[in-house]
Amino acid sequence: MNISYKWLKEYVDFDLTPQETADALTSTGLEVDSLEEVQTVKGGLKGLFVGKVLTCEAHPDSDHLHVTTVDLGKEEPQQIVCGAPNVAAGQKVIVADLGCVLYEGDNEFTIKKSRLRGVDSFGMICAEDEIGIGTGHDGIIVLPDDAVVGTPAAEYYHLESDWLIEIDITANRSDALSHYGVARDLYAWLLQNGYQTSLHRPDCSAFKVDNEALPIDVEIENTDACKRYACVSITDCEVKESPEWLQNKLRVIGLRPINNIVDITNYIMMAYGQPMHCFDADMVKGRKIVVRTQPEGTKFVTLDGEEHALGAHDLSICNAEEPMCIAGIFGGKGSGTYDTTKNVVLESAYFHPTWIRKSARRHGLSTDSSYRFERGIDPDGTVYALKQAAILCKELAGGKVSMRIKDVYPEPINGSRVALEYDYVDRLIGKAIGHDTIKSIVTSLEMKIEAERENRSLELLVPAYRVDVQRPCDVVEDILRIYGYNNVEIPAQLKSSLTVQGEEDKADHLQNIIGEQLVGCGFSEILNNSLTKTSYYAGLNHYTEESTVKVMNPLSADLGVMRQTLLFGGLESIMRNANRKNSNLKFFEFGNCYYFDKGKWTADEPIKGYMEECHLGLWVTGKRVEGSWAHPDEASSFFELKAYVQNVFARLGIGPGMYVVENSDNNIFSKGLAVKNRGGKTLAEMGILSIKLKKQADISSDVYFADINWTAVMKAVRKHKVEFAEISKYPAVSRDLALLIDKDVQFEQIDRLAKQSERKLLKRVELFDVYEGKNLPAGKKSYAVNFILQDEQKTLNDKQIDAIMNKLITQLTTKLGAQLR
Repeated sequence: MNISYKWLKEYVDFDLTPQETADALTSTGLEVDSLEEVQTVKGGLKGLFVGKVLTCEAHPDSDHLHVTTVDLGKEEPQQIVCGAPNVAAGQKVIVADLGCVLYEGDNEFTIKKSRLRGVDSFGMICAEDEIGIGTGHDGIIVLPDDAVVGTPAAEYYHLESDWLIEIDITANRSDALSHYGVARDLYAWLLQNGYQTSLHRPDCSAFKVDNEALPIDVEIENTDACKRYACVSITDCEVKESPEWLQNKLRVIGLRPINNIVDITNYIMMAYGQPMHCFDADMVKGRKIVVRTQPEGTKFVTLDGEEHALGAHDLSICNAEEPMCIAGIFGGKGSGTYDTTKNVVLESAYFHPTWIRKSARRHGLSTDSSYRFERGIDPDGTVYALKQAAILCKELAGGKVSMRIKDVYPEPINGSRVALEYDYVDRLIGKAIGHDTIKSIVTSLEMKIEAERENRSLELLVPAYRVDVQRPCDVVEDILRIYGYNNVEIPAQLKSSLTVQGEEDKADHLQNIIGEQLVGCGFSEILNNSLTKTSYYAGLNHYTEESTVKVMNPLSADLGVMRQTLLFGGLESIMRNANRKNSNLKFFEFGNCYYFDKGKWTADEPIKGYMEECHLGLWVTGKRVEGSWAHPDEASSFFELKAYVQNVFARLGIGPGMYVVENSDNNIFSKGLAVKNRGGKTLAEMGILSIKLKKQADISSDVYFADINWTAVMKAVRKHKVEFAEISKYPAVSRDLALLIDKDVQFEQIDRLAKQSERKLLKRVELFDVYEGKNLPAGKKSYAVNFILQDEQKTLNDKQIDAIMNKLITQLTTKLGAQLR
């Protein structure tokens, strides 16, 4: 909610600075998100001055440009080339000096020295639209003769800055969705803190009915959805631009002025929180407004030209024949206010929040009006807002009130009655703040004290606009936010249960981080049942039937045991998607897995035989790229999955030097790798799913699966600390080796051996080419390996580099049988 500091001061008297005002509002529960100085004209007209055209001559090389000299009140006049047809000597004009920034929408440009057709120009004589004070562009601005040369344009146009207070309104505080609503809270805070102040808003004494020329009848068919509906007609209106004061008020809070009638309704909504709508009276056929629902499928075109199908759950504002508006949300095409409109009907109503919320979501429409209606507005403010709008229509559009206000209010909405005990207030706050303070605060919040019983309790009538105050605890919350949370001292002895953030909290936090990372990589999160089939574990060497946790009274064979791995739930999800022609999939799941170890089980301590671990499962299948014009189709691969696993480890702070990679003997994979820490604990397994399991799941394409032991990983990173180091000033050195090795030697062995040989200066080892085929001995393959060397303290010389490389070659030759090619 955007609040204008100056507009706020129209309703409550105070002399706080904008920052002090923001702090006061935050302390009352209206949290200020930002505070920004703004101008009604973007840029505040900085760098623009009143100037006088001393000379004006035709440009020697152009038929439309003029070369002028302009006095800006400086020591010497400035030469400016101008293309406006109405420029002439002797004029007072607005000039953008060098360095001035001008705006066009979201774009900006700076006035610099330029050369136009061979003539230097040191500024720019401006039109209205170029500086943002109007829309005219048929010529430059010509000022009256009494304009003083050198006067800043902001001063000449009496441009004043304002402060925009952006408030984060919680869903329960619909009463604060207006300037007057915010003023009420600020007024209560000022009183409580000893300031002299008063709360006021314009009265309606200027409202009067001029004639009965355009009476409008109102009928509410659906009284559940529309609790109150009021309207008044205004005739002989002149639809035109709003005056500058009204346009400025709307611009400051981010609304675009449209015309005087529409601007009035927006002003009333932002001032008092009552959404309004104005109809062209010629659209109100039969001079009757009917509030009702429509037959299912009724076509309706809104003001933005979009067609919607209305139904029995959409409330409409209709004339005698057809709908004119989706109630509280959006007007219909043709029913608004246009330049040709002469007579209007102003609507002010109270609609049930649930009806508006559901309709807005159903049609994908969200407006300032629906935002307020669906949270609950003040049912007692409809007529006041209507009168204020009518007064402004007479003042700004020259209209006449041509009917008595028609106010249909079949069942008045009353405020809540709350019995509030003083002891309860003190107990809930944790401090005795005094009976007088309690009564002062509730009164300042417009709660009426109907009775005080034996100096023990109050009978309160809460105003209807406070939809969030229904119970004694709600009243205490209101009292406390005005009294000030900071004014409740912490006692010397605090009796409370304190919770300390533990490892589980850290694990949950990291789960969220990794989940967001995987979603950013195109994964979808899945969630499967912890109960699964016993048959899944038949014939597996890592997940045996004997180690399953069996359910004593299973509902079915499909739910007979607790899962030992996340794999099978993911395969079921893949199969369901593949059967629905969605075969390119990337899934992840966090979940617990359960194990039984008969060797640890005893009759005295049976729980020792059971173990529970959290795991993260990743599944990749199908094509990585398909149907792209910019990239040929590409199948997913194991190396893609491996990269995702390594990125998860990197995000958690587990670097390559903290684990080793070995071949996995887990027979769920046709080929797989196991990632283990230095102590031999398996952190993850990943590989290509075996053909047997694919057939069991009725999946034809390759499935790449990774199982990360989240519990073990969390133990590995438990004592990690984030450390920072300067980027080295000394260059890294790259060296390549082409190695002829046995086919069964893996790159991991080369990487590990190299880092063991040179721990200090070897920073990275990368495999960039593999060759197997012609011209190589049988059983051999060629690896091209890149080594990155770097000293953090000095630049490496050739002698050092050669010594390191020779040592690496010796180790690779002796321990792996490698040969240099």
